[in-house]
Amino acid sequence: MTEHASTTASAIPDRPSLDGLEEKWGAVWQEQGTYAFDREAALAGDRSQVFSIDTPPPTASGSLHMGHVFSYTHTDCMARYKRMSGFNVFYPIGWDDNGLPTEKRVQNYYGVRGDATLHHDPDFEPPFRGDAKSTKAADELPISRQNFIELCDELTVKDEEAFESLFRRIGHSYDWSIGYRTIDDHSRATSQQAFLRNVRRGEAYQSEAPGLWDVTFQTAVAQAELEARDYPGAYHRVAFHGADGPVHIETTRPELIPSCVALIAHPDDERYQPLFGSTVRTPLFGVEVPVVAHPAAEMDKGAGIAMCCTFGDLTDVLWWRELRLPTRSVITRSGRLQTELPEWLEGSAGEALWAEGLAGKTAFSAREAVVAALRESGDLDGEPKPTQRKANFYERGEKPLEIVTTRQWYIRNGGREADLNAALIARGEEIDFHPAFMRSRYANWVQGLNGDWLVSRQRFFGVPIPVWYPVDADGEPDHDHPILPDEAELPVDPAANPPAGYTEDQRGVPGGFVGDPDILDTWATSSLSPQIAAGWRGRDGVDPDPLFEKVFPMDVRPQAHDIIRTWLFATVVRAHFEHGSVPWTNAAISGWILDPDRKKMSKSKGNVVTPEDLLKEHSADAVRYWAASGRLGTDAAYDVGQIKVGRRLAIKVLNASKFALSFGAVSGDLAAQVTDPLDLSVLAALREVVDKATAGFEAWDHTRALEATESFFWTFCDDYLELVKDRAYGSRGDAGAASARATLRIVLDVVLRLLAPVLPFVTEEVWSWTHDSGSVHRAPWPTLDEVPAGGDPAVLAAVGSALAAVRKAKSEAKVGMRAEVPVATLVGPAGLLEHVRTGEADLRAAGRLTGSLDYAEGEEVATRDLELVPVAKPTA
Repeated sequence: MTEHASTTASAIPDRPSLDGLEEKWGAVWQEQGTYAFDREAALAGDRSQVFSIDTPPPTASGSLHMGHVFSYTHTDCMARYKRMSGFNVFYPIGWDDNGLPTEKRVQNYYGVRGDATLHHDPDFEPPFRGDAKSTKAADELPISRQNFIELCDELTVKDEEAFESLFRRIGHSYDWSIGYRTIDDHSRATSQQAFLRNVRRGEAYQSEAPGLWDVTFQTAVAQAELEARDYPGAYHRVAFHGADGPVHIETTRPELIPSCVALIAHPDDERYQPLFGSTVRTPLFGVEVPVVAHPAAEMDKGAGIAMCCTFGDLTDVLWWRELRLPTRSVITRSGRLQTELPEWLEGSAGEALWAEGLAGKTAFSAREAVVAALRESGDLDGEPKPTQRKANFYERGEKPLEIVTTRQWYIRNGGREADLNAALIARGEEIDFHPAFMRSRYANWVQGLNGDWLVSRQRFFGVPIPVWYPVDADGEPDHDHPILPDEAELPVDPAANPPAGYTEDQRGVPGGFVGDPDILDTWATSSLSPQIAAGWRGRDGVDPDPLFEKVFPMDVRPQAHDIIRTWLFATVVRAHFEHGSVPWTNAAISGWILDPDRKKMSKSKGNVVTPEDLLKEHSADAVRYWAASGRLGTDAAYDVGQIKVGRRLAIKVLNASKFALSFGAVSGDLAAQVTDPLDLSVLAALREVVDKATAGFEAWDHTRALEATESFFWTFCDDYLELVKDRAYGSRGDAGAASARATLRIVLDVVLRLLAPVLPFVTEEVWSWTHDSGSVHRAPWPTLDEVPAGGDPAVLAAVGSALAAVRKAKSEAKVGMRAEVPVATLVGPAGLLEHVRTGEADLRAAGRLTGSLDYAEGEEVATRDLELVPVAKPTA
């Protein structure tokens, strides 16, 4: 190994500091393109030379928090390792800036809400710009769809600028020239193109069917977005009227009695077998409904017989579909009961109740009215019994979901087809999950699907569904014959653009057209992040970017475990349909960052810690150290104490490096100059560390790599530097000094590279002290070939233990470490003592052992018969 460049004393600061390193080196990396992906080399070379990363595009709504820092730093450590290992690293960064989180932030920030009935105001100015005093819906100013989208675009750009600044400050090594926004023209065109191909191949379809609906956000909700929560309710024991007397059911939703279509019990329930095939009449309304059997009925729950309403919950949907029951929906998209009298209630005893107590009421108010009427009619058996029931919520919502019949778009995902389900589970087997047990989460999710992927949303800011519908002679849209654009026309907005062959004045009139008013679910676009970043749809809108085949399938998708069911699975579905492959070969799954109460840190929970102040106080390297200390797949607590440990390590790198470089220039073949057994021993230990650190990264365990390197580094600082200090200054002649100095250079050069993926700023700073040009992050990853072999790591361990025993004795005697020791006996195992004799000269110098040193066998390393000569204090 030959030194790259000689060291000049002026290159090393008098007082090395972490302050300002982020700004200094961030600017250098940007100017020099240190992390730039070499496109031309990728096109000319083999796919195996590229390492491509499907970086998660963070949601541009608000600010990043420590959870982002945690998981994104894991990926950056791997990217840096792969780059140093000789790969051409394709490392893009995108921003997920469409969907509900963005809309909510815009509503709160500007004090507005979208209203599709209003016209665009080109001179519109929002009432607030981040200083709104209230964010209640009633206080928000309604504005047109286009004005709302303009504000979304304006605010996301601001947020993305802040995100980029933070990511740069923390040292993430993206190639910023290959970034994207999920709402930009290229992303919208890519998303629309993939969707249209799904439609044309029959993988996407539209259907009018019952589905989960959030009344607050006024949008359909997919299965993957559900969150089960406890919700207060009450059981009501209610009598239905049969030919032989009352049939009691128990329900938490008596307001849905008007929509009841059947009573259902288990086929083996002897209590109700005589009723199967008969009918009963609903209380209050007198509507005749059948009593039927279904195995999903629970005999031991409540009365064992349940009313099926269309629709109260997902079980109702199952019964409705499998038993082919009629549809009698009364809950509207607003969450209120419909205002007009349902046709099946016309002429019933409940007409007056509907008109006076139920029409247009919220579910809560309607429940109170129905319960009061049941008491009066005598159909309520006893009083309601309070309970906590599980209800489905939209993960971002605050009210239980309703089930409403709407027309929506779906993409097949194996929820209704056994063959497709099995094929998608098999795709999971093609992906190496890290940690491996995360694959079972993927498989369990796919196996448990009960419906296809709902991809349409009733929102404003997103990728428009690129579909129009002909309007028939009666003015009704013909949904069975959608009009699809040519791929070369994309992106399109059906709400603003007419389809080919039509003019704008034909919108909404008989013989004309209407545009699909919905947008695609945000996952429908972000599930195409590999295709967007890699240029599956060429920027010219026609030919794919030739780079695509060089980076796809990508090498890794890093992400959190809670979105395996959404982002990871959805991306697999899209790649399966479009490319007949997996989208990447590895999935690196990170855990959550937990707050002090052991709850997931998230913006929606309001328990986040933002990193800006921590970066200023402790340095980016310190924060990165904390992040890298957490393993993949494992939740970790936010711990400022661990950040402080990282800062201490970074400072030690500066100070130890300055000391190691303080002995003057070293040139020539360094390996040939290492002759001392203690020096060879530290290099032997270093060889083990190189092996462990490399194995750690290859096993996707950056933490193991860090632990091995850090442990060696502290031993190197605490023991080896102290032991060879005098010899490096020349106390044992030129040969001894040359051996020590060469060893220091070799160790420092290797350790800086081993630490570089985790501590990029401080390692780059020190690297620049000894290298006239080039970055440590473009230097090759250390190999065993460059570290001289032949030493025994046990020598350093033994001499270090002996030095520790001497230090302990001095500390217990309350004298300084520079106190001389004219007489001492070292006790320890025979093998250890033999190693100590090998390095005795360095031990004497470091421990100030100036006189006789005897050896005695014993089980533990210690000193005895120690005589001390304290260092004389200077006189005034």
